[in-house]
Amino acid sequence: MIYWKYRIISIALLFVLILPGASKPQTTDAGIKCAESRINSNSVLRNTLITPHNPFDILNYKLEMNLYDNFLSPYPKTYYASETVTFVVDTALSSIHLNAVNTSLAIDSVLMAGTSFTHNADILNIQLDNTYMPGDTVNVKIYYHHLELNDLAIYIVYGFVFTCTPPEGARKWFPCVDHPSDKATLDLTAKVPSSVKLGSNGRLEDSVLTADTIYYHWVSRDPIATYLMVISGKVDYNLDIVKWYDPAYSNDTIPVRFYWNEGENTTKLANVEAKIIPMMSYYSGLFGAYPFEKNGFATLNQYFPWGGMENQTLISLCDDCWDEITVAHEFAHQWFGDLISPATWSDVWLNESFATYSEALWYEHIQDYNRYKQEINSQAAGYLAGNPGWPVYDSSWAEATPGTDTLYNYAIVYLKGSCVLHMLRYVIGDSLFFEVLHSYAADPGIKYKNAATADFIGKVNEVTGNDYSWFFNEWIYGPNQPKYQNVYEISGGDTSWTTHFTISQVQTNAGFFRMPVDLLINFSDGSDTVISVMNDSNDQEYYFESERQPSGVVFDPDNNIVLKTGTTTGISEKKEDLHPGEFRLEQNYPNPFNPSTRIRWQTAESGWQTLKVYNILGKEVAVPVNEYRPAGSYEIEFPAHSANGINLPSGVYFYQLKTGTHMSVKKMIVLK
Repeated sequence: MIYWKYRIISIALLFVLILPGASKPQTTDAGIKCAESRINSNSVLRNTLITPHNPFDILNYKLEMNLYDNFLSPYPKTYYASETVTFVVDTALSSIHLNAVNTSLAIDSVLMAGTSFTHNADILNIQLDNTYMPGDTVNVKIYYHHLELNDLAIYIVYGFVFTCTPPEGARKWFPCVDHPSDKATLDLTAKVPSSVKLGSNGRLEDSVLTADTIYYHWVSRDPIATYLMVISGKVDYNLDIVKWYDPAYSNDTIPVRFYWNEGENTTKLANVEAKIIPMMSYYSGLFGAYPFEKNGFATLNQYFPWGGMENQTLISLCDDCWDEITVAHEFAHQWFGDLISPATWSDVWLNESFATYSEALWYEHIQDYNRYKQEINSQAAGYLAGNPGWPVYDSSWAEATPGTDTLYNYAIVYLKGSCVLHMLRYVIGDSLFFEVLHSYAADPGIKYKNAATADFIGKVNEVTGNDYSWFFNEWIYGPNQPKYQNVYEISGGDTSWTTHFTISQVQTNAGFFRMPVDLLINFSDGSDTVISVMNDSNDQEYYFESERQPSGVVFDPDNNIVLKTGTTTGISEKKEDLHPGEFRLEQNYPNPFNPSTRIRWQTAESGWQTLKVYNILGKEVAVPVNEYRPAGSYEIEFPAHSANGINLPSGVYFYQLKTGTHMSVKKMIVLK
């Protein structure tokens, strides 16, 4: 029988940790390769001068670029190009404005009878030949050239020409509306030497060889955000092509192009080429069929500033970065970021958090849920260690693009958002969660278009039939995370026992976090019980009656609320209840164990505490605790395997605790 009531209580407590999955944050996952290099880049962002409220909508960019000399020594940075911009008018207008950085691009002429233009303060202002009405489609042709400089957008180095432009660098290699909300198709023709292979977005319409020259013609049928438009070309590029057969259309195949450099690890490359087919099938099953006419990857050189970049249908990777999880991260962006692009930069977490979470999903697919959860716990630990105290969503980013160290903050935009998706899965359940992901990615209202955070929340509410605004208000729109100071008391005797548990949040840098919570009640006979409650007010009390004697309570035993700190203790473990010099090391639970076990102890004296683990030969294999601590009760989660180097095979082990003048040893068993 379970019942609860509410009142405010104040009890002096001693504390034990309640973070069973916490560990030292690791930096081996794919997301950090992307984030660290982005926030450490030398790119300078400007406030977006062209907002999503333009009176016109770009339909297509047609680029004709002469890149022939750029691939040949001495590798000049200048190239000449023409661009036809096709747009539809939304509000009557006689001029248009395009982003074009003055220090990168020189505008030579605009071909339209009666037109004039100015190019100042990184804005190309074109006076049209007429006043156009809503619904009119207009073409403007621009001749321009790139200046002789390195601008950290188009890289021309030693036989390589490639672009890397997020969030607002496309304006450095062609005039455009450089905002993610104005997506357009791309038609790109590049003149290059015959020794060059060059890839771009969409399909290869043709490649015409004339003497020593190739004209590559790439056409995208699907609209692209400007920061996802790409060129990747190199002298003597290697190219492999594999094909994925779309199960939804038995006769349809999607080519996957792999551009790679001589001298790279071909074993790793072969692994990725083999894994991309099942990865496409798996993600297509989760998110809807792969949405584009091609997929592709291109490794670049040491001048590429990032680990990976999710350009639509042609992903960029660093030199020899054929890493399966990096590929899983960037490939997931084809749905989250490319198929559905952010409405504004305030919504960038819909890109990076979803791709980071997809890393964990891929681990779950190729291994199991425990490996998925290990990845989520690691992400949570990384967030808790690096949290700058910002919310995931900041409305001001919609009007003024922040610096890259803020926009691509790893702890917030990648890790916290990914963990929020995990907690949403916990709150609404697997079936509804995966239905949400699929329905969101397949929604015709946003597919091949843009989505705001409110659109995703609306999809959650639509699929579940409930209003989960409260969840996103606390985890996405609000900063930080809950800090718990919980207490429980066990009373009774014989066959009548009561467990009284109080959940308290004590954070001062955030509001209250409403969440469902699991409580694991341990019984002296070893028959444990998990009870789920909704914690929807602070200092909330719960009473649980039983005929068996409880021995303790574990808060959130599976660490589903991964973004939290705090403590839980039993009142019987208050310091004043300890006798002078009292010391106790408890038997670990569970035992035998895999993948982890809890170790508890208490001491009445402050001092240096050391907990070491030895194998049966007496060799030290781990030191989980080695620090000064006050008197009190403690608990840790000890893993048989962790990312920080612990990897215990099956067998018998001993754990030894020393605190001041006391020492105790107990045996535990790892069973895999």
